[in-house]
Amino acid sequence: MQFSGKAQILRSSSIFSSLNDDELSELAGLAIEHGLTPGEFVFWDGDAPERFYIVAEGKVKVLKHSSLGKEFIIAFFGPGEMFGEVAVFENKPYPASAQAITETKLVGVQRDDFLSFLADRPQVALRIISVLAGRLRDAQGRLRDIAGERVEQRLASVLLMLSAKLGLTLPFTRQEIADMVGTTTETAIRIISQLKDRGIISTVRGKVIILDEEKLRLLSEGPPQV
Repeated sequence: MQFSGKAQILRSSSIFSSLNDDELSELAGLAIEHGLTPGEFVFWDGDAPERFYIVAEGKVKVLKHSSLGKEFIIAFFGPGEMFGEVAVFENKPYPASAQAITETKLVGVQRDDFLSFLADRPQVALRIISVLAGRLRDAQGRLRDIAGERVEQRLASVLLMLSAKLGLTLPFTRQEIADMVGTTTETAIRIISQLKDRGIISTVRGKVIILDEEKLRLLSEGPPQV
């Protein structure tokens, strides 16, 4: 069967990769394509949960803003990854905002259409539950890190988490990394400079490049060796 572009994008997601051809074509028929420019928002914290999305091209960050306006980045999503599905399942407002980092192409499925599609396919619902459980474990782990680790450890852990998803060249500014770590920009700059001096990373404008992944992993596991 010759699949449409939307069907190919849906199949790239681990959740939908095992759908048979007819199911995949049916779901693709419910989907819409949506293009965004860098900085454009997919949805805002508190919006009604109209759709969930899968990234076809580009990158999306999910973030919260504090009462003082400070941005805290919760997660990043790249090609083949799904976001917004928690709110769709709960039928509650999106708990955070989603924003395109680069030129981005998404495929979205409307809530009511998707729930009708799932009605006769409990195995797909189970796969989504498994994905959500994994994200919950990751979030709990990040909270433990923030509560109990040194800033250096947290920063190393964040860089390793990002590299596992995006590769060794990370397209983030020091401000964005500071937001993810939960520290000030000044502290992030100081630690990044120390990592550069030790040959663990290098930086160019708007990017961090991991040079020694093993040393970074050791740093993430405990206090630096003196």
